[in-house]
Amino acid sequence: MTKDRLISLDVFRGLTILLMTIVNNPGSWATVYPPLLHSEWHGCTPTDLVFPFFIFIMGVAISFAMPTKTYDSTTFNKILTRSLRMFCLGVFFNFFEKIQLFGLEGIPLVIGRLIITAGAGYALMGNFNAKLKTYLAVAVFVIYLILAYSGIEAYKIVRLPGVLQRIGIVYFIASLLYLKTNQKTQLLVAIGILLSYWAIITLVPAPGFEITNLEKATNLAAWVDSALLKGHMWEVTKTWDPEGILSTIPAIATGLIGLLIGQLLNSPLLKLEKVKKMAVIGIALILSGQLWNIIFPINKALWTSSYVLYTAGLATFFLAILYYCIDIADYKKGTKLFLIWGVNPMIVFFLSEIIPQAMVMISFPNPKIPTQQINLLDYSYAFGVQPFFNNPMTASLVFAILYVGLWSIFLGYFYKKKMFFKV
Repeated sequence: MTKDRLISLDVFRGLTILLMTIVNNPGSWATVYPPLLHSEWHGCTPTDLVFPFFIFIMGVAISFAMPTKTYDSTTFNKILTRSLRMFCLGVFFNFFEKIQLFGLEGIPLVIGRLIITAGAGYALMGNFNAKLKTYLAVAVFVIYLILAYSGIEAYKIVRLPGVLQRIGIVYFIASLLYLKTNQKTQLLVAIGILLSYWAIITLVPAPGFEITNLEKATNLAAWVDSALLKGHMWEVTKTWDPEGILSTIPAIATGLIGLLIGQLLNSPLLKLEKVKKMAVIGIALILSGQLWNIIFPINKALWTSSYVLYTAGLATFFLAILYYCIDIADYKKGTKLFLIWGVNPMIVFFLSEIIPQAMVMISFPNPKIPTQQINLLDYSYAFGVQPFFNNPMTASLVFAILYVGLWSIFLGYFYKKKMFFKV
């Protein structure tokens, strides 16, 4: 680790990625403890904190990655390329299970898909010169668009939005604002975004409806998604996307709040003064989010303005605690696990989603019911974990924790060998 890294921020990122991996990989989605599920609609569970926390952390990290605020064509190209690489990595998750190869089926098809995954991962995370990085990112992006809109049956309904896609967009805009504007302007932009989004969502009815509403399929954000992303949205709903177009706009404000906190941490203030300010800001944001929630409900899928303030407040307050304990009091006991996760988030983001998909594609006769097929992922849970627990929710959670443990071994090795995978 270099001396200029903020260890508390790496630990915070590691905690967030680790929680993401747990909530995304239960043994069975039918038996999950409620805190490890997203809110049905309005409200906020611990799981609903993962995504905004990561965007907040990314915003904080921007000022540490570019402390001199030098803006030129080279810097712009780096920002654009990094954004595109993140976007393309995210889209690949959605393409993976759609890939068809020369009529292959079963395990040969899975192997072919994994070979393509290795190639895509290398193209989007490989350490090439700046020009080659840009060419590869643009080429992959264009290939995605051609496949998605080519009319080829396999890709007609491939999803285009997603978590990394939104992160890439927010990173691009927040980075440019950081380099081209001062903190006052950044704050005003964030406030303007939140107020404008509130007005648009609550005052402008979706076409075909006389009044505005915040229901799942009939709000304005859902209408925009269905109009512009038809056939390329979240497959569970078909009519809206939780990482859709309109709801990405307030996510920019989440990144900007993180950006402002990052600049506070980089300021010449005494460390204890920084902690005090962060704590006060965090509490103020939490309270503001809860007050706004009265008339504009906290909602992760819509990424409401109240949700932005509430989650950014929690993130700010939590980072203040970590900053005090780790970077001021120098108390690092028990943080190594989260640190090794925090310095290598992209490889986890990319492969932790691909591996379960690949396991689902490998099927064989169920030992208990030979006339039925069971995939490798379900087999691992049903025969390797579930029999040892009476409570199916506990079994499901243990399966996710074991998956985290496996990843921790790999990440520990990468950390020891100083192998850091970046976009």
